[in-house]
Order: sequence, then C-alpha cells, then structure tokens
Amino acid sequence: MFVRKKQNKSGSVSIQIISKTSGKYKVFKTIGSSIYPEQIEKYYVQAKNEINKLCNQLSFIVEEKDALIESFLDSISNSQIEVIGPEMVFGRIFDYIGYGTIQEPLFRHLVITRLVYPGSKLKTIEYLQRYQNLEISIDSIYRFLDTLQSKLKEQVENISFARTKKILGGRIEIIFYDMTTLYFEASDEDDLRKTGFSKDGKHQCPQIYLGLLVAKDGYAIGYDIFEGNISEGHTLIPMIRQFEKRFKLNKPIVIADSGLLSKDNIKSLEDNEYEYIIGARVKNETENIKEKILSLNLTNGKPVSIKKDNNLSLIVSYSSSRASKDFKNRTRGLQRLEKNVASGKLTKNNINNRGYNKYLKLDGEIKVTIDREKFDADNKWDGIKGYVTNTKLNPEVVISNYKHLWQIEKAFRISKTDLRIRPIYHHLRKRIEAHICISFVAYGVYMDLERVLKLSAAGFSVKKASEMTQNMYQIKYVLPKSLREVTKTLKMDDNQRKLTKIINQYF
Repeated sequence: MFVRKKQNKSGSVSIQIISKTSGKYKVFKTIGSSIYPEQIEKYYVQAKNEINKLCNQLSFIVEEKDALIESFLDSISNSQIEVIGPEMVFGRIFDYIGYGTIQEPLFRHLVITRLVYPGSKLKTIEYLQRYQNLEISIDSIYRFLDTLQSKLKEQVENISFARTKKILGGRIEIIFYDMTTLYFEASDEDDLRKTGFSKDGKHQCPQIYLGLLVAKDGYAIGYDIFEGNISEGHTLIPMIRQFEKRFKLNKPIVIADSGLLSKDNIKSLEDNEYEYIIGARVKNETENIKEKILSLNLTNGKPVSIKKDNNLSLIVSYSSSRASKDFKNRTRGLQRLEKNVASGKLTKNNINNRGYNKYLKLDGEIKVTIDREKFDADNKWDGIKGYVTNTKLNPEVVISNYKHLWQIEKAFRISKTDLRIRPIYHHLRKRIEAHICISFVAYGVYMDLERVLKLSAAGFSVKKASEMTQNMYQIKYVLPKSLREVTKTLKMDDNQRKLTKIINQYF
C-alpha cells in the first residue's frame, strides 16, 4: 500500500490509499480532497497513519495464522500419514483383474507387498507396520499360508486365465511352456525339495522346479511345482493336458525350449494330437542331418526346412548377430578354462560335456589341457539355430512364434529379480506352494501395469513405478473448529501424477 496525491480537474487534490491486488492497482480508500495545501498535508499524514495501522493489523493476523498452523502441525502424528501409492496403483490393478473378488485381505496385502517391498515374510510385516499402519503377526501369516494353496490356487488361475483370454481377444491358439529351478538356503531335503541340476548354479542347495504356462506376450495361464530332482520332460504333457481340459483349450500349438526336446516328449505330444514347436539342439542331430545343415550355405535371416522322419521338420536359420554372440561367449568360456587349467585346479573329473568343459582333454595320464581343435571346429555352428516342428507353418512363422518364448524367460527373470521369488526360506510344502501362488498373482499384476505403461509411452518402467508409489502419501486430520475428519492426498511430483493418470485411464 502507498499514498497517492491525485490532481483533479476542478483543481483540488485527492489523497488516496492505493493497494495492489492480483497485479492491479486499486483505490483502497480516499481520505479526502482540498485545494488548500495545509489541508492536503493533513490528509496525507492521516493516510500514512492509516496504512501503518492496517499493516500492524495484517501483521497480527499473519502471526495469529502462523501460530494456528504451527499448533495444528504439532498435533499431527506419524500414524495420520499413510503411504497410499501401492494401493492406488497395484491395488487398483489387483481389483480390476478380478483378484479383488478373493475375500482374503491378508492375501491382498501379501501380493501388493511383493510388488513394492519384496522379501521375507518378516520384512513383509515390517513394511505393513511401517508404511500401512497394519499390525500383523508372523504367526497369523504362517497360519494363512498353510491354507492358501488349497483354498486359492484354482481361483487365482481361473482369474488369471480369464484376464489373459480377454487381453488376447478371446482366443488362445499358442501356449508356451518352460521350467526353472528355485533353490532353498536350507541344506536339508524332503519329499519336495531335492538337490538336482540347478539352472541357478546352486547345485548344493535343495530346489524345486516351477513350471509356467503362458500365452502370447507372456500373459499367465497357470503354473505347477515339481520335485527338485524330476526330469523336465516328465512335466510337460501332464501340465498341458491339465490346463487344456480345465480351460477347454482347443489343441493349441505347444512351444517349448530345447530342454524339453526328447523322443518321449515328442511321442507324447503326437499321441495326444498336439502340434508343437520345440527348440532343437542341432549339434546333437544325426551325422546325416548335421551334414545337410552345414551344406546349406545359410544366409542371414533366411530359414530352411529339412524333412525328418515321422512328418517332422527341422527348421534351421542363421543370424550374423547370433554368430557374433556365440563366438564371444565361447571365447570367454575358453579364457576361463585356460585360467583354471593354468592354476592346476582342474582334474580329469572336470572333463565332461557340461558347458565349455567339453573343450578339455586329458594329455597323458594326469595333465588336463585345452582341445583347441574342438574349439575351432565349433566355429561352423556359430549363429545357427534349429527348431523341430510337426506343424505345416512356413519356416518364417515357426521362428516368429518361437521367438515369443523369450516372454516366458522374461517372466522367470521378473519373478527372480523384481519379485525376488528366490531364494525361498520356507520349509513346509504348504508354505512353499503359498509363496509361489502369491508370486504368480504379483506377476499378473506386474504384466498388466507393464502393458499400459508401454501403451501410454510413460517413459518409466514397472520397477520405477513401484519406487514412486512408496512416496505417495495421504494425511488424515480433524478440523479444529468443526471437528470433522478430513483425508487429504499430498502433492505429487510430475511422474507420480502421470502414473495415477494412466491408472485412472486404463483401470
């Protein structure tokens, strides 16, 4: 505020108090007007005094408001501030998919916590207590886990399959199957946890096999767990038949990696009238087939079909980028072998066909050396990939369909890293099964969020979104005058607002 002397047309001077509001000057008050200098000066002094009074009053009001705000903030406790991001994002998707129809609040908490704060059940309790103000005992969690599998697995899979079918337009013509091992930190075995060949390299740890069945783009159909020492091939047909019958699948094409390629599996698939595409191990083919492959003069990206017995075709393709990768991998493997040979750590017991150990040989009676001729001979196989199929699909379509298998590999990678499904600390079978069930549902929620983040070109990953949800808060407080309870969402940053907009749009 300031005092203005305004010259009027009549010759008089008006003394005005001027204020600035919203960037515009306005007459707050006119003190008076006169043509006499003495009176004009009196009005001017009067205006100055009024401004001082107004400023003192405003200062008092501001101080009073500040004191009120400070008093209000002093009354706020941590228990009134809640993290709402996980529920706003993952809880919303959980409900939208249909998992919200499962009337088990603890199940919901366990799934969402696995997406936001994966870890042991003790860490789950810590998270729920610290960020959700929920007091849950470890005993109540274990009691729930003991009944979860028998109560919820079938319902969970039904919901997951319905969602997958809807996303894919109602038709599932191709299914993908793969297995992975999940190890346990404990060293003791039982009827489920067995030591066996570990894909994680934890051969000394008891493990189980997890079989996962997904549709195109990695959307879940179902899962099962098997003893840790079972042969991978013995799981394929039982699991496919189980879900085909249950979900009334119309003989979908089965796609699996080379670990499931065996005469028994192929016979079982054909006896059950399945079409299939299975990754081939071209270097394990007959000498006649191998000679045909090497005589093809394959060009980059141009697959060739070779007829085999019993209406089978071997589709063979060459990729220059794959060839470069194969050579680099073999070279690194050879360098590690050379280092171990030089150190004297290797014995004749290390000479086997496991990985790059196939390049070892025994020189004389006791000396282990590198078989460089064998290493060089493998050059001709670099970049060559094979696929065995009984379908009538053209080679390009066979390879295109098989490439979707990486989605199931991605599913395992997500489960093992982002969701930290391993290592498993449980001992009892029921709790192990429950742990897998929770992770399976978390994977379904994860995939739906990933899908909409891509559709909306969000610019951040599911992992980043998960981190953002942990800093999205709301506060509950009581208004001091009306005593009415109010819930207020605290201001979000740009990415958090973008995330909530995407969630509101798609779910």
